[in-house]
Amino acid sequence: MPSDEPTTLPLYRQIGDLLLREIDAGRLIDGQRLDPERELAARLGTSVGTLRKALSFLAEKGLLDRRQGSGNYVRTVKRRDNAYAFFRIELIAGGGEPTAEIISVNRLKKPSNAPAFGASKEAHRIRRVRRLDGVVAVLEEIWLDGAQAKTLDRQSLRDSLYTTYRDQLGLWIARAEDRVWFEPAPPWAPPEFGCKRGEMCGFVERVSWSQTGARVEWSLSWFDAKVARYVQRLK
Repeated sequence: MPSDEPTTLPLYRQIGDLLLREIDAGRLIDGQRLDPERELAARLGTSVGTLRKALSFLAEKGLLDRRQGSGNYVRTVKRRDNAYAFFRIELIAGGGEPTAEIISVNRLKKPSNAPAFGASKEAHRIRRVRRLDGVVAVLEEIWLDGAQAKTLDRQSLRDSLYTTYRDQLGLWIARAEDRVWFEPAPPWAPPEFGCKRGEMCGFVERVSWSQTGARVEWSLSWFDAKVARYVQRLK
């Protein structure tokens, strides 16, 4: 279902972006035929007319082949603007529309336990609560090298930080390396997070590289294994 969060995007774009995330995550694969339009519209809680506008939006991006009398077929292409191409946490039942709530944004000295990344001795630390279909699933602590920006405007940070980096800083995250294990929930975990402070939960450490090949970001994510999983699809 499209998000109920306030947005400036029209409904057909929200639905189009939702389907884009399904394609980026590999839940819709190349050549797959989508459900009939009336069934898909009903499942997404929208009208057939709005759905058709969303499908046209995807077709214009080259991600959908609309065949008269046959149906709509997925076409996967590698895109530089995959906002959620690196997002790997899903609800146990699968999928889940990601949204984020910022807890804090600070420019700080890089932690002593951080791997080497970027040229600055400082980094922007962003702490967030991530929801999937409105369910609190992940805590995120993202460290962006201070040389990438003097300041970060909290109000301008989007749910997809990679989109913010691209549009505001001219920075593309080209690749990332994840390491997955278990760690205690951090001391700053809010009450709504399913793992209590100090309780073991799923954990992902990520290092990310920019389009120039430089390490620019280090992030830590704690996820509630009672509601979500880390999923990596191989193609």
